Amino acid sequence: MAVQRKIIHVDCDCFFAAVEMRDQPAWRDIPLAVGGQPGQRGVIATCNYLARRFGVRSAMPSSLALRRCPALLIVPPDFARYKQASLAVQQIYQRYTSLIEPLSLDEAYLDVSGQPHCHGSASLMAEQIRAAIASEVGITASAGIAPNKFLAKIASDWNKPDGQWLIRPQDVAGFVQTLPIEKIWGVGAVTAARLKAQGLHHCGDLQAIALTEMLQRFGRLGKTLYELSRGVDNRPVEPSRERKSISVEETYERDLADLASCEAELPALIARLAQRLQRADSPAFRGLSVKIKFADFTQTTAELAGQTLAADSFLQLLRTGHARGGKAVRLLGVGVRLQEDSPLSRQLLLFPDA
Repeated sequence: MAVQRKIIHVDCDCFFAAVEMRDQPAWRDIPLAVGGQPGQRGVIATCNYLARRFGVRSAMPSSLALRRCPALLIVPPDFARYKQASLAVQQIYQRYTSLIEPLSLDEAYLDVSGQPHCHGSASLMAEQIRAAIASEVGITASAGIAPNKFLAKIASDWNKPDGQWLIRPQDVAGFVQTLPIEKIWGVGAVTAARLKAQGLHHCGDLQAIALTEMLQRFGRLGKTLYELSRGVDNRPVEPSRERKSISVEETYERDLADLASCEAELPALIARLAQRLQRADSPAFRGLSVKIKFADFTQTTAELAGQTLAADSFLQLLRTGHARGGKAVRLLGVGVRLQEDSPLSRQLLLFPDA
């Protein structure tokens, strides 16, 4: 009989901003964000919860953030301090398990199945981990405990900030029944709108559809929707996963009508990509790419060799890719392919937003 997995997802609350508030106590009671300045086409990496009350969010242009919150203080990122704090947090994880899968500097999955700590209670382990992070690193963290990674990640967001949530195996069916489709991994705003247009608002709605029909309607995504809507996720925690590329992409609420509209969006995407590379200690890369998804859901990727984020190179790739379809565009992405000997591994570099 297989051992029931016990997965903890730990997510440090507004990580970059939390480190800044820890080191600058005067900033604890003001709207604070970490990111680039608006005059440099800056983007918000993360912000504290006070700023979020004004509608400030990660990945938002700094100029828009300041319009929403004129009192917002935007400070430049200090990745050396953030990495130091992240390493301290990871050392705490290692007291409980060796099966640790970092997703970014501020969050990770831990498989604590069969561990002897806290009499085997994953909830008690999560409480101890969060307490150690608070006392030793000086920031708060939230945690989700569940039988798999999908549910653990959802649970960590259920009682934020500085809280935790448990989903027991016997609670899974009831929990996912009313779970909004937006909570499903891979379902963004555009996909959610497409599902809702078909009357599919909750996981329970998806459960009423057979797998064959899900595949017919949604292609490969259909299998993911079928399984996750039932709370099924068999992915293991992977400590040694190596990242081969870094990219950013944006799905637009309104399709970009022509090439000129796509070109206008390119600088902001390149700026976001540069920021993520900086967060990853500027790893060496050997190739550039532009991904385009057209309005009819066909997509293409154009690539070329390159070791710098040259705007002209990305522009060339955009024009090459766009010419293959010549239609309105729903999604644009830019990325780099890492050198095979790059030290970057086990990091999925997403903007922290919790």
